[in-house]
Amino acid sequence: MTFGSDSLPIFDESELGSFLCAELRSDHAGETGAVAMYKGIIAVSRNREILEFAHTHLKTEQRHLNLLTDWLPAQYKSRLIPLWWLSGWMLGALCVIGGRRFTFITISAVESFVINHYEQQIRYAPQDIKVLLTSLQEDEAHHQKDAALRTGTIKSSRLISLWNKVIWQGSALAVSLAKRI
Repeated sequence: MTFGSDSLPIFDESELGSFLCAELRSDHAGETGAVAMYKGIIAVSRNREILEFAHTHLKTEQRHLNLLTDWLPAQYKSRLIPLWWLSGWMLGALCVIGGRRFTFITISAVESFVINHYEQQIRYAPQDIKVLLTSLQEDEAHHQKDAALRTGTIKSSRLISLWNKVIWQGSALAVSLAKRI
């Protein structure tokens, strides 16, 4: 389902509660980081496949960011947006330096975290917010599957496991900060 500003649920803090409001703040921060990550990839990569992938998925992430930016009141947006932008852009640029497979491994790991993060929220959200979050989650799952397919057959290695752990822990730290600040 595609959401436009006219199909969004009404943002009502009293109905959502502080837990879900903090979660939505982290979603906005995360979509900011995702847009920046794809822009970092585009800025550094010269690989046609990576560039096509990044341009395609950037459109979806930008739509998510625009949606959340328009929907969330200012007080429910992270005050660390410049940090989320910089860290996302740097991650995108860094993964490209690691090569094609490393880029797709990184994107797959990031998107796996995001899918899980949305799943945690969907459990506690009212129905109209569940529909929105599920739609966002489905797009992220598409990005994750697309990236995973492009990695090809890779034997699991300690380096890949370590990198996935770095991505998950870094993302978890970012979510924790974004929920508060």
